[in-house]
Amino acid sequence: MKEVSVPAIKRIALIAHDNRKEDLVNWVKTHREILSKHQLYGTGTTGKLISEETELPVYRFLSGPLGGDQQIGAKIAEGDLDIVIFFWDPLTAQPHDPDVKALLRIAVLYNVPMACNRSTADYMINSPQFTKTYKKILLSYNTKVKKD
Repeated sequence: MKEVSVPAIKRIALIAHDNRKEDLVNWVKTHREILSKHQLYGTGTTGKLISEETELPVYRFLSGPLGGDQQIGAKIAEGDLDIVIFFWDPLTAQPHDPDVKALLRIAVLYNVPMACNRSTADYMINSPQFTKTYKKILLSYNTKVKKD
């Protein structure tokens, strides 16, 4: 196990499938004041919509199907993202489902909190840990990797 410090100013990835973009934008509007104190990242279209609708700065990666989900996964693996808010569509097949699954796996592997719906995102943003430095535990998977 390894302890990693998560800063008080969080680096937050904001992602939404097409049918959930409006819901995520509305969630960001609701929590605009809190989110304005953190660093926001998003996949292409989602990041653009959030930035236009809220006037918050959002660093934008590529669109999800064009590699944006993988870019966010890489940032998680590098320790450069602290939270993922990903409103995904459970009823519509996505052409980049393997990328989405890989992103979910990486978030779990690196113990990054992920909210996939509005209720969970509300709980997360209202947690006392959201605005404090936090010590998270990373499990060592080295033995598991060596065995496989």
